Amino acid sequence: MKIFSNIIVASSVFLFASLQVQTLSAQNNTVKMTNPLLQKSKLQYQAPQFNLIKDSDFKPAFEYGIKVHDQEIDKIANNAVKPTFENTVLAIEISGEDFKRARMIFENLTGSNTNPTLQAIEKEYAPIFAAHEDKMYLNSKLYNRFKALELKTLKGDDKALTEYYLQKFELAGANLSVADKDKMKKINGELAVLSTSYTNKLLLARKNGAVLFDNLSDLDGLSAADIAAAKKSATEAGQDGKYLINIINTTQQPVLQDLKNRASREKIYKASWYRAEKGDEGDTREILEKTARLRLQKAQLMGKKNFAELKLQDQMAKSPILAMDLLAKIATPAVAKAKIEAKEIQDLIDAQNGGFKLEPWDWNFYSEQVRKQKYDLDQSELKPYFEVTSVLEKGVFYAAEQMYGITFKPRTDLPVYNPDVKVYEVFDFDGKSIAIYYLDFYARDNKNGGAWMSNFVEQSHFLKQKPVIVNVFNFSKPANGNPSLVSSDDVITMFHEFGHTLHGLFANQKYTSISGTSVPRDYVEFPSQINEHAALDPAILKNYAVHYQTKQPIPQALVDKFKKAETFNKGYDVTELLAAATLDMAWHTVEKESDFKPTLQFEKEALEKYGLLVNEVPPRYHTPYFAHVWGGGYSAGYYAYTWSKTLDYNVFDWMMKNGGLTRQNCDKFRKEILSVGNSVDLNKAFENLVGHKMEIEPYLKNAGLLEK
Repeated sequence: MKIFSNIIVASSVFLFASLQVQTLSAQNNTVKMTNPLLQKSKLQYQAPQFNLIKDSDFKPAFEYGIKVHDQEIDKIANNAVKPTFENTVLAIEISGEDFKRARMIFENLTGSNTNPTLQAIEKEYAPIFAAHEDKMYLNSKLYNRFKALELKTLKGDDKALTEYYLQKFELAGANLSVADKDKMKKINGELAVLSTSYTNKLLLARKNGAVLFDNLSDLDGLSAADIAAAKKSATEAGQDGKYLINIINTTQQPVLQDLKNRASREKIYKASWYRAEKGDEGDTREILEKTARLRLQKAQLMGKKNFAELKLQDQMAKSPILAMDLLAKIATPAVAKAKIEAKEIQDLIDAQNGGFKLEPWDWNFYSEQVRKQKYDLDQSELKPYFEVTSVLEKGVFYAAEQMYGITFKPRTDLPVYNPDVKVYEVFDFDGKSIAIYYLDFYARDNKNGGAWMSNFVEQSHFLKQKPVIVNVFNFSKPANGNPSLVSSDDVITMFHEFGHTLHGLFANQKYTSISGTSVPRDYVEFPSQINEHAALDPAILKNYAVHYQTKQPIPQALVDKFKKAETFNKGYDVTELLAAATLDMAWHTVEKESDFKPTLQFEKEALEKYGLLVNEVPPRYHTPYFAHVWGGGYSAGYYAYTWSKTLDYNVFDWMMKNGGLTRQNCDKFRKEILSVGNSVDLNKAFENLVGHKMEIEPYLKNAGLLEK
């Protein structure tokens, strides 16, 4: 009887378990069939179905996607068949399709159009995503299958992809002991939570940092369009009849160059500088200090002296010593020139009987006057010629057509995630459609600061995928039907971000992991910086710089003055950038936790140490709101802009010696740089193009930092 009873119980358990599995399978199938994130979009090139996607779709998509991806990883790791490229490398590359799709869309939305629901999901899933990645890259069985492959038998993209994954495993800690892997998982989970918390706090800090003015006289000097926008912002914030100036990501703010009221300038500048250190819910200091300590622990767990040493292994620079050496060589002449510029501004203030010492909130206002004095150029003369749609379609797009032969067609039939977003289809020189391109111009309270490019869909010949790309900006949205006029700096930003887009458009790889912009951080900015030069090319400039009222092209006399002033204020521009890059490296080259100090003290001492504590020239990003480093992917990597700029100036000089931005030169640049992704040795690709290794002199010359 007892045996029979056990059989009945066992049978009952088996039946119950089977029913559970069937129920779970049915539930999974229902989720898969009804969730738009878990299906390939039927729109062209799998463009996201924003008209169908709801916030409530993300959690079930992540739950399902991670579960399926885990099963795929386990199957590959435990495969009894001898490792081959197909059953190991390729199998991993194409695994997790649903999860990757959902996450890519999610991360684009949390950056550009977030809300409390998405923020809550982001916070909940940050450690889950980190743990999921660890489960793959700390998997010894999987890593051993990769190590068993013979690289010499592989060629082209297959070999590049295998090397990419091997490096990913090793940088993640695949060689660690079991105990150390557990420590690494714990650190990664904590860092993921801190990164998300930092980003959300900073978003709040930027929103709360907006400055309210009661009187119109406080805004004397601003254009009618800027005042209308400030009035609209105040009304939307429940302050009807007042004026609200929102702050952007950087230390300096665009309105500071026009505001005549010094007290107003100081108020806005200080709102920007102190935004994330007020002891409120937007204060980021505790989070970033914890982050810095954990990153050091992570590096030392991997046998490295500091986090920068760990992080730069797969970069062009290879070591923080080489990165800092480049920064230092440029910093000395940059600071020297910034001090000359500061004296010129102080002399002007004194000549006007100002009676005060130059402060950071005065720099942009008075430097504009110096510019006018030296070059007879006023930035306000330029702005009417830079209407944003004209800059885009007759400038950015026109340049791309002249340089590479590509064209653009507006697409109003594709759904968007915000009404302000525009969509274009992109066609190659032979008329073939190659991509879908989204554009999101205007600042919103629910959008991260800055400007960027990212993919909704990545290019892959193997997966038969063409790129779906988005550029995001934070320009002030005009009010009352006014034109959207942007500054000359904003124009450069548009060309810069589209340079990233070109890198994505011309991707020509078999696999997404080595496609397009999936290259080292200190290389990825190089193609985008090359495209900046197109903004000032005479033929291109004349095509888009058209007065929004008179419809007349920009006068040659104004172009000549603009070109002559091209290196004006470069001492300031380069110094503020290098100060930020040096701060990033300082935080991440600490070798003992006891050497960390409170945020503000650490920043001051680091800038002093490297000769970059210049009162009139603050860092482009103050440590508490340095989003690139604490919430983005540029930790120990902000030097990348300077490294890439050095590559850029080398290539620009090569182009100028060979006829300029000609179709022939640009086609070669496309072939050697834009289309190779991370599938070749990038140092060799650069040298193949210009015929020599990277040199520093072109940077110093083009930035006007060489002694005359």
